[in-house]
Amino acid sequence: MDYDVIILGGGINGTGTARDCAMRGLRVLLLEKADFGVGASGNSSGMIHGGIRYMLSDRHVTALACRDSGYIQRIAPHLLFRIPFLMPFASRREGATLRERATFYATEVYVGTYDLFQPLKRGKPSTRLDAEELYRLEPGLRPGLHGAVTLDEWGIDAFRLCVLNALAARGHGATIRTWTEARQVITEGGQVRGVRWRDALTGEEGESHAPVVFNAAGAWSPALARASGVKVPMRPGKGVHLTLDRRWSNYGVIVSAVDGRQMFLMPHEGESIIGTTDDDYYGDPDDLEATNDEVEYLLEGAASLVPGVRRARITRAWCGVRTTLYAYGPNEDALSREHQLLDGATQGAAGMISIVGGKLASYRAQAEEATDRIEALLGRPVTPCRTHEVPLPGGDAVPDPAALAREFPVAAPVAARVAYRHGSRARDVLGLVRDDPRLGLVLCRDEGILAAEVVWCCRHEEVRRLQDLRRRCRLAVGACGGLDCARVGAQLAGRTLSWSADRVRAELADLLDAGWRERRPVLDAAQLAQEELLRGAHGLGEVG
Repeated sequence: MDYDVIILGGGINGTGTARDCAMRGLRVLLLEKADFGVGASGNSSGMIHGGIRYMLSDRHVTALACRDSGYIQRIAPHLLFRIPFLMPFASRREGATLRERATFYATEVYVGTYDLFQPLKRGKPSTRLDAEELYRLEPGLRPGLHGAVTLDEWGIDAFRLCVLNALAARGHGATIRTWTEARQVITEGGQVRGVRWRDALTGEEGESHAPVVFNAAGAWSPALARASGVKVPMRPGKGVHLTLDRRWSNYGVIVSAVDGRQMFLMPHEGESIIGTTDDDYYGDPDDLEATNDEVEYLLEGAASLVPGVRRARITRAWCGVRTTLYAYGPNEDALSREHQLLDGATQGAAGMISIVGGKLASYRAQAEEATDRIEALLGRPVTPCRTHEVPLPGGDAVPDPAALAREFPVAAPVAARVAYRHGSRARDVLGLVRDDPRLGLVLCRDEGILAAEVVWCCRHEEVRRLQDLRRRCRLAVGACGGLDCARVGAQLAGRTLSWSADRVRAELADLLDAGWRERRPVLDAAQLAQEELLRGAHGLGEVG
């Protein structure tokens, strides 16, 4: 079958652009070598934030991200949650010198300037807190702080955001293929003609044809383009985050690393996240893992303001590779977060567009720009973009969890988690429990995962591997690491997708291995005991 555009990559830029193109009536094929959001998108900090630290160097980035944050709240209101942040007035020494007090004042002015962008993303204006107010709000902070300034941001499940954009694209006629690798971009006479691909699960190989290929493969983009003689300059940056097993603070806290870099500790859904590192990375993006030094770097920075995190159980360390614009010389922190669309025409591949850089919060605007360019390359008049007006699947209403619990035989906390992930479609998910009460089984108490949700995702959300459910409904992602939910989830998925018993066992092993790669760098104390329990329960052998 011929298409108007083939999109490579199922991250937020790929799925967002697929949605926009499909809504404008283009014939779209999206190819993703693994699953939605497995690269930088899903391994981001999980925030739709304006980027306060870019105001001086990239003010356009801040403005664009704040504006798009407001749009994302409009089209996926169920998926976002407010995270108020505290920026304490602190140094690593007790007391404050005159110079430090001047820094505190400058910080207050700087955050006050950020307030100009808050209405775009429906954030609350900043507030100056004295020491008494600060410790009343966050008693776990270290002693000796002089106060703080507040600022507002928004959290999100980035995996779900990618999935919803892909489902929306499919709903408008796009063809979506996950676990399908683009092997080669076909060119003829300096013009893109299509893509050769291979399905990693079935071994099927094929060619699909289109005059435009949009390369949104993230850290894999340069290698894909290089095979067609096209250079995609990029300065990849490795970002590591730590997840704690519970909420260790009431508010997000901006902290400083030992080298002066700005970091954060923030509550995120039922957990806490510490992030993030920013280091050049030129290794294989398929072989990414946190090191012990990176874990300690993050912990030390968070503990400098919130000492209690040293007692926390770290459940996993996860990594992504930022596709930052190339620049020689500046430190990683100083690199621009702007995005660029690179045209392959000057390098003998007319019709190939590659996207580099950008932010999760600005994905919709980046997709709009890319779709405008695609329509121009196709020789069509640019049609209006409506992605900021039309809700994503489930985004047309935010159901009340208490009302859902009264309507369906599920507990209110479980209904709340299903409503968060699925929005108005939560009623469809919970309707499966009414049809088959056995599907009311709660598989994971941490994440509120119902058997019905596993079945729903397998039926309706492009699930092809068991590990896809890590990203659809957080199967085996919670503090238990899959002890409670993995085996039953595998059996449910196998029955729904007609897998053989051998396939179910293989998928279960792969799911647990994916979690092991994130847990391995943080095996210590309580987490080590949990890992022994998990491996014993699933017959995985001793930790080694």
